[in-house]
Amino acid sequence: MSEAIGLIETVGLVPAIEAADAAVKAANVRLVGYELAKGSGLTTVKIKGDVGAVKAAVEAGKAAALKVGKVYAVHVIPRPDRQLGIIVEGEKKTGSWMPVIKEKEQRGGENSEPEIEVVEKEEEKIEELAEEVVEEKIEEETKSENKEETEEIVEEAERVEGDNDNEKEKEYTCNLCKDPACPRKKGEPRTRCIHYDEFRMR
Repeated sequence: MSEAIGLIETVGLVPAIEAADAAVKAANVRLVGYELAKGSGLTTVKIKGDVGAVKAAVEAGKAAALKVGKVYAVHVIPRPDRQLGIIVEGEKKTGSWMPVIKEKEQRGGENSEPEIEVVEKEEEKIEELAEEVVEEKIEEETKSENKEETEEIVEEAERVEGDNDNEKEKEYTCNLCKDPACPRKKGEPRTRCIHYDEFRMR
């Protein structure tokens, strides 16, 4: 049976994931990986399998991707040359949850059993990044709250200081002697000031 390569290029990652899921469910094909185009937002899903299976998978993937987004292009390469493997599998990206099968290197030869090595999950890294973002957000909120509290305290202090100044100004009514005990008010005759005699002697 001759192998074929199927390519589904979508605008965005979500339609690409949907296309990959539908393609591998629709036919007996293998998901090679995906590739992101730099700067344009295009994502290419790459599958392998028999020619008929790949054609069916590509059509199913295209139909599924069109339900959630846009499909830029689809293409099937029947019986590709071996040299294309560098292009197709060179930028291989598969999910970190997928196991990678390795053959045990034994001197015994062909009786070696395949060893399944689970690739380290990236969930821990994602969680760490999420925690850092949350911590930074909390710090920013705390700083803004502290700033608001400081501004409120400064405003309160200025208001109290202004009230005290007003009280000081109201302590005396006579603008000549400025004695709080003097009953004279501004604008009244000077003779009413209790210190009038002192002013006359000067």
